[in-house]
Amino acid sequence: MPDPQTRRPPLWTIIAPGLAMAGLLVGEPSSLLVAGLLGVLLGGAILASVYHAEVLAHYLGEPFGTLVLALAVTIIETSLIVSIMLGEGSGAQTLARDTLIAAIMITINAIVGVCLLVGGGRHYEQGYTQSGVSVGLAMLSTLAVLTLILPNFTVSERGPFYTDSQLIFVAVISLVVYGTFVMAQTIRHRDHFLYADPAADAVVHVAVPRNLVGVSAAILVVTLVAVVLLAKMLSSSIEDAVGAIGAPQALVGVIIASLVLAPEGFAALSAARQNRVQTSLNLALGSALATIGLTIPAVAIAALAMGLDLELGLSMRSTVLLALTLLVATLTLSTGRTTIVHGVIHLVIFASYLFITIIP
Repeated sequence: MPDPQTRRPPLWTIIAPGLAMAGLLVGEPSSLLVAGLLGVLLGGAILASVYHAEVLAHYLGEPFGTLVLALAVTIIETSLIVSIMLGEGSGAQTLARDTLIAAIMITINAIVGVCLLVGGGRHYEQGYTQSGVSVGLAMLSTLAVLTLILPNFTVSERGPFYTDSQLIFVAVISLVVYGTFVMAQTIRHRDHFLYADPAADAVVHVAVPRNLVGVSAAILVVTLVAVVLLAKMLSSSIEDAVGAIGAPQALVGVIIASLVLAPEGFAALSAARQNRVQTSLNLALGSALATIGLTIPAVAIAALAMGLDLELGLSMRSTVLLALTLLVATLTLSTGRTTIVHGVIHLVIFASYLFITIIP
């Protein structure tokens, strides 16, 4: 947690992003040692991003703090996906789909599961405002079905594909739904995404010096760029490691998505430990919605410009896991209270997703 009296960030939160940016000059690692060193730099950058995100969250208050972090990570992640699509062409036709399902599984099962387990273990029960969570889940279910399941059942195009007009329609709908979510979260129904807990409010609303906020905002952007680019640089080493153990290449997307979403994951875990599970849920749901709402329009534009057939429809195996995730999340987050039981259930689903990905 940032010290409200300090007027400059700790030195390590400045050095770590600087070293991470310097590590980008190395290029793709040529040995296991270099890959390990880049991994250490990546870990330092992730921890630094969490600190600076917390500074902004304390200054802006909820839910603006979580929205800033979710948007920043998602915009950079989407830019990375589009750049890979432009570089690999037809070889990247499943990239968006694999990234979206991995992001949903990580945010809704892994991040939520860990937060509920750790928060419940420390505070027994934790409360949140059910109305905001229910709205987020309803929007996420709608976008997930329209983008990842419906393509398998349309007849204008054979296979798990949309026609150009269908893809444009879904891209527009994705923007509309996410824009509505942001408006509801920040303007019309902001109170639905806040939890009335005096103890938690005392922690969140801390007077942070304006100059510290400006410095942290700038460093956060640099740090998130470094996190994503380092994850991209390490992708070749990850692919080699995955191939060496004989696992499917789909596992590469899961690992890279985990690295990119790590700042949000650590920020959500920190909030849960401080008995602010509302913040954790805002981060998880906001990240999942932003990933679909911003990624689909961006990749749709790239696919149409390149004449690329964008494969969005999930396999039956992934469809079952996605349906189970949305169903269980609707049930476990329907009472306004969380316990370690809810956390264990979500982690079991995530473990099943990982296991089936490795051994399909």
